[in-house]
Amino acid sequence: MSDQAALFRGLHRGGAVLVLPNAWDAASAAVIEAAGARAIATTSAGVSWANGAPDAQGLTRERMVAAVARIVAAVRVPVTADIEGGYGDVAATVRAVIEAGAVGVNLEDSGGTPLLSPKDQARRIVEARAAADAAGVDVFINARTDVYLVGIPGDQPAEVEERARVYADAGADGLFVPGLLDLDVIARLAGGPLPLNVMAGPGAPAVAELAAAGVARVSVGSAIAQSAYACAARAAAELLGAGTYDALADGLDYGALNAALST
Repeated sequence: MSDQAALFRGLHRGGAVLVLPNAWDAASAAVIEAAGARAIATTSAGVSWANGAPDAQGLTRERMVAAVARIVAAVRVPVTADIEGGYGDVAATVRAVIEAGAVGVNLEDSGGTPLLSPKDQARRIVEARAAADAAGVDVFINARTDVYLVGIPGDQPAEVEERARVYADAGADGLFVPGLLDLDVIARLAGGPLPLNVMAGPGAPAVAELAAAGVARVSVGSAIAQSAYACAARAAAELLGAGTYDALADGLDYGALNAALST
């Protein structure tokens, strides 16, 4: 596990952007790995939906950890877990995902009014780092700030920069700023104390543009899961309506998908 942790940490260095197509179950993780992903990141929304719960901590810690364990078992590359706001007890959650085999976590600062104060989030990062150190695993803590996602008023870049400094001092290893797509602001924040992770999707700058702006890590959140469920919705509507099967034409080969889960 230490080797996986070192490998994952190293993927944030060296200049090559780390691209993480987010997975939500063992099969999605396996096909993402087969596509060439160097690591697997979970999406809390996708994991929640696959387990019959809404996002935003609608899932219990135990069910989230069980999903992470299945994903870890299905792939050979490092796995980082989206632990949302920590499910109440951040240290307990970090210990649990380490036991499941994860070597990274995303920990968000949502949950306050509307965000936790930098001081309160820093305290939680300290707890996460202490739990990882006690477990003997050099977990990569990606501190997520939702300044842009929730639309905090005022000077948003300055707010993110202040949070980045506080989170870095508390022991965070990376900064995740979902909702930010302005390349000039991205370049500004990429010069801060932590490697920058942004969430991309349709309409966002291409990975090469984000990399040129200094981004270290690109993920897509729940977008792939949403696309998969959209395919299921279209196929079901077509089958139940017209009674035809065109939406099923581009499915993955049965043998290839089966083989991805047989290794």
